[in-house]
Amino acid sequence: MPFGQPVPRPFTPASIREYAPVSSGVYGVSNAGGWIYIGEADNIQEALFSHLQKAGSSLEKWQPTGFVFESCDRTRRTLRLDRLILEYEPFCNRHWERRKQLRLETEPQRERGSHWNTRR
Repeated sequence: MPFGQPVPRPFTPASIREYAPVSSGVYGVSNAGGWIYIGEADNIQEALFSHLQKAGSSLEKWQPTGFVFESCDRTRRTLRLDRLILEYEPFCNRHWERRKQLRLETEPQRERGSHWNTRR
């Protein structure tokens, strides 16, 4: 299931301050080429500012231009994060080992013909 907010907001300090909540949830960072990173945080706004301020990070190399987010409580966050990473396959999350485990757990559902959105 894709992010609830499909259109990214600009990845700028002003936009993060205005739109990103100071609450628990998951978030995605993108550019015109696709999804760069999907993460989780107790404070989405703080996490996005942290990424924006890290000079020389692998995220910065991809020149992010937008972000999306979903507020959710801490108990659902990890599962939602895993599913979003599996769906979008962001560049900076491709090393994620938990994806492999989740893929194995969901494989029988895929064989039965469930719908999987492969949009990136």
